[in-house]
Amino acid sequence: MKRSARLRSAGLFAAVLIVSAQAITVATEPVPETTSTVATVPGFSWERVPLNLHFGKRTTDLTDSEIDFVASRSRLICLEKSHGARVHGSTEAGIADTARRIIARNPDAKVLFYFNAFINWPGYDAFETYRPEWTLRTADGEIVKHPSGTARPDPSNAEFRRWWSDVVVSANRSAPLGGVFIDALPQALSPGLAQQVGDAKARAVVAGLREMIAMTKRKLGPDSIVLVNGVRTTDFREILDWDGIDGVMIEHFGAFRTAAPEDLKADLDSIAIAAAKGKFVVLKGWPGFNWLDRDMMKRPYAELLERARQRITFPLACFLVGAQTGSHFCYSWGYTDTHGMLDSYPELERPLGPPKADATWQGLTATREFEHASVWVDLANREARIDWQR
Repeated sequence: MKRSARLRSAGLFAAVLIVSAQAITVATEPVPETTSTVATVPGFSWERVPLNLHFGKRTTDLTDSEIDFVASRSRLICLEKSHGARVHGSTEAGIADTARRIIARNPDAKVLFYFNAFINWPGYDAFETYRPEWTLRTADGEIVKHPSGTARPDPSNAEFRRWWSDVVVSANRSAPLGGVFIDALPQALSPGLAQQVGDAKARAVVAGLREMIAMTKRKLGPDSIVLVNGVRTTDFREILDWDGIDGVMIEHFGAFRTAAPEDLKADLDSIAIAAAKGKFVVLKGWPGFNWLDRDMMKRPYAELLERARQRITFPLACFLVGAQTGSHFCYSWGYTDTHGMLDSYPELERPLGPPKADATWQGLTATREFEHASVWVDLANREARIDWQR
């Protein structure tokens, strides 16, 4: 199976495949000089590792100590679908309440509203005004669904695009939010969509998504952030040329079948490519397991957290050798408050300082110097070292 098809397949969440360096030939493309002005988060700083916190807490409100943790650790926060919905009655209300509490403690933070562009996840009050004719269907009239069974919308429909963008704007106007995280773009770009709805309809869906995102950005205004998911190795890089996008997430770095050395290098190259196009990147690292590993999830939380702390060096070192101004690092084994996102990691508390230069690469090995840290990474052998000077 070709790698691009493999990455886009429904089996994306299979076990990580690690390929030895001797078995591969790395295909690279020139990485442009990052001379463009990069969209960034207000208050971006190299003082510590720039951290993105992306999670949801569905069962209860965040405690005051959790709010303090989030507000003091990150200036770029995304609150996931269903966040606070059980307590406040809807995702919109849950996100709004937490955003108010975070901003009260850190006015410089940007809290992003999660809204999926291609899956109609429930839990939003907005769906009370959603119309059935906006649902994506095959030529035979069958509803197109996510593997979970959740229906997909049809972004080629202009009325849906206006409705979707208005939902995002309304959420941002009714709470101190700083923009939106738009999920699932790769699922619309996947060849599998054309197999369901035909080539012409699939192209219309993608064109509709492009216009919907640009429309949303116009409505939100220049001070709001539009962060989208995402880019995977060399796949879906066309998103970097779409209007209205400020930042892109690389969600599966080193995990979910993107662990081969050439995949890691391609993801790190994408950070520089994005920067040259004026966009920042959030790189999501993983500790070698995730919330879908049922056997692992049966283990005590303390054990999972300890493993995550022990394994942070490699993904963090990779981020540091590739990071550009505006880049953010995200790390956990899932997307809820129980997946390690609200816990401290010593490396993320240390002084970092700005980079002294871009990384120096020799094949799949790189080094880079920061004001307070020296970084070395070997992608072929999945080895890394960060020497902290303070």
